[in-house]
Amino acid sequence: MLIGLDPVLNPELLSILRAMGHGDELVIADGSFPATTVGKRLVRLDGIDLDHALRAILSVLPVDESEPDPVLGMEVIGHPDERVPMHHVIAAATRDATGSGEVLFMERHAFYARALQAFAVVATGETGFYGNVIVRKGTVANPPDARKR
Repeated sequence: MLIGLDPVLNPELLSILRAMGHGDELVIADGSFPATTVGKRLVRLDGIDLDHALRAILSVLPVDESEPDPVLGMEVIGHPDERVPMHHVIAAATRDATGSGEVLFMERHAFYARALQAFAVVATGETGFYGNVIVRKGTVANPPDARKR
C-alpha cells in the first residue's frame, strides 16, 4: 500500500501511466468494450466501475491542456446528441479533476479507430452503456524535486 494512492492504482496500471508520454492516450473502457482486441497494453480492473477507475486515474494523470479535446467519449449509436448516465459520469469526473467537464463525443467506429492507436486500455467492470473514455496525457509543470524531501 502507498499513502495517498487509491488501491485501484495497482502496480501494473501505475507503471503504464508513468511510461506514457505527453500526447499519449489512455482508454478507460466499460465491460462491453473489446479491450483485449483493441489494447496494445491492457490492464484489467474487473469489478471496478468507470467512475472509480476514472477518478483514480485522473488523480495522478495530468490531462493535456496544450491541444483541444483531451477527453473523448463515445456517442450513442444513431443519436449523437443524446447524453446517457455514463456521459455524465465522465464529465463529472473530468470536471472534478481538471476544472473542466468538457468532453468531445465521437461516433462509435471513430472511437474504436482512435482507441486502436492508444498507448493502453484499462478494462473496467462497468456495466452501464457508453462507459468508454479516452484521455490524452499532458505534462506536469515544475514537478516537485523529490530529493528535497
